[in-house]
Amino acid sequence: MRTRPIALLVGAALALAACGTEETEPAPEAAESPAETDSPAEEAEDEEAPPGEDVTLRLLTHDSFNVSTEVMEAFEIESGINVEVLPSGDAGTTLNQAILTQDSPQGDLLFGVDTTFLSRALDEELFQPYSSPRLDAVDQAYQLDPDHRVTPIDVGDVCLNYDVAWFDDNDVPVPGDLEDLTDEAYDGLLAVMNPATSSPGLAFLLATVERFGEDGYLDFWEQLRDNDVVVTDGWSEAYYDRFSAAGGGDRPLVVSYASSPPAEVYYAEEELDGAPTGVIEASCFRQIEFVGILATTEHPDEAQQLVDFMLSTTFQEDIPLQMFVFPVVDDAELPEVFVEHAELPEDPFELDPFVIGENRETWIDEWTRTVLR
Repeated sequence: MRTRPIALLVGAALALAACGTEETEPAPEAAESPAETDSPAEEAEDEEAPPGEDVTLRLLTHDSFNVSTEVMEAFEIESGINVEVLPSGDAGTTLNQAILTQDSPQGDLLFGVDTTFLSRALDEELFQPYSSPRLDAVDQAYQLDPDHRVTPIDVGDVCLNYDVAWFDDNDVPVPGDLEDLTDEAYDGLLAVMNPATSSPGLAFLLATVERFGEDGYLDFWEQLRDNDVVVTDGWSEAYYDRFSAAGGGDRPLVVSYASSPPAEVYYAEEELDGAPTGVIEASCFRQIEFVGILATTEHPDEAQQLVDFMLSTTFQEDIPLQMFVFPVVDDAELPEVFVEHAELPEDPFELDPFVIGENRETWIDEWTRTVLR
């Protein structure tokens, strides 16, 4: 996300980031089937066992996936289906692993494919189509695959964050647009991530491609380089080591998330009157995270039930304070800290996933030559 860890603010790095998280405790393995017996009573008992009783679904996902224990247990109790969550790194790593193990699949569903890698997942034919009845509650703008091979689960935005106190104390105006960052007033103030190694770094690069076009985005990055932009490998280093509002660094501008301000408030050791960080809406790039049922699953019916549950209000209302992204269904209520402090920009930058897929590596290579030389 789209890609985001759960402990402290690292939870804001969503499936959108390549950071670590607490792992959801896997559900216990289903009991083995009873041994064959000549007992009519035992045979009758087997025939009456509810469907799915002995099924364990394996959910492949990135390290930033999280769900409340009681929420997942509610699904397991109601459905009789166990769910084993298998995190395996960031979103890109998880997708690569699923592609490489298609002939020997390790799971039944994959969660965490976001806008930036969607075309690759679809091109590899990883998923089987499924149109959940709950899609009626999901904005059409989030349903990027008309064949419903993937289902949108959450949405968030990668945005520039700023240190509110620093800009107030130094009497410097907050940038209103990406182009403002090239002004000498912002020399040495910005921290970004390498798009080759970071999901939010890639999202910010895509925002600049959309803003300045393929003919102009490298000129913009040349100016940022000349304006002493600092580049880190990942989000955690940029946010906690370089960003002045979070880690005592020297950079009051950083690429992060629209949901970083509510995360700062939610995890603050003392009650805050307001969020210490702000969001520059004119910089935001939209990321949607999807779940897909792997084409190789032996439990398609049970997998469909899990997809439906992930679109239920129970699961969707759990998302904001677990992964610090927004639900996609229109009947989910947001927690108060999101209502007061979160931003979901009305007009974020967006690129067609298939355009991203065709150009992603070229844009990253060009960026690397221009910025890192």
